[in-house]
Amino acid sequence: MSSRQSTVDGDPTPSATARPLRADAQRNYGLLVDAAREVFAEQGGGASMEAIAKRAGVGIGTLYRHFPKRIDVVEAVYRTDVDGLVELAGELVVDRPPWPALVGWLEGFVRYAQTKRTFLSELYEAFEKNPELKSASRERLHGALSSVLVRAQEAGEVRDDVEAADVIQLLGPMCSSPTLSDGQIERLLVVVEDGLRARA
Repeated sequence: MSSRQSTVDGDPTPSATARPLRADAQRNYGLLVDAAREVFAEQGGGASMEAIAKRAGVGIGTLYRHFPKRIDVVEAVYRTDVDGLVELAGELVVDRPPWPALVGWLEGFVRYAQTKRTFLSELYEAFEKNPELKSASRERLHGALSSVLVRAQEAGEVRDDVEAADVIQLLGPMCSSPTLSDGQIERLLVVVEDGLRARA
């Protein structure tokens, strides 16, 4: 048995109990989410649950105890990535000046959105199953972006006639298009950033 593999048969999922996960169960949950993100990026939304469990180094039973259905894995990856962008905004506000903080968050958002291109149909299914997931996550993303955007506006770095929702609308289609190359996305992001700059 791998050293990463759980030796406990009763790992609860976060949604199944209000109690905090035990340390081993929390570790397995994180391993599975990270593995699912990697496997989806490589193989697309049709990747097998077995492939995810193998990448995480846990047994298939441990995976199904945390995520009874494939859609549960998709939802967990999405929630975790949104959490990461919210945390990124807080870190950038503390660590970087206003404009570099905004640029850093936009770059983080593009990376996040690009990883979703490989399992968009599964993600849409998760939204249909749980509409609140989409609306709540959108609000959290808008709030995270606003924290760096407004700060840059107050510093006179960014034009004052745009809101977080406007910027997300610019970035979203650019990141989800399957025909764009990484190079094109990088160039388009620079165009968006130039458009946000305050003019003398």
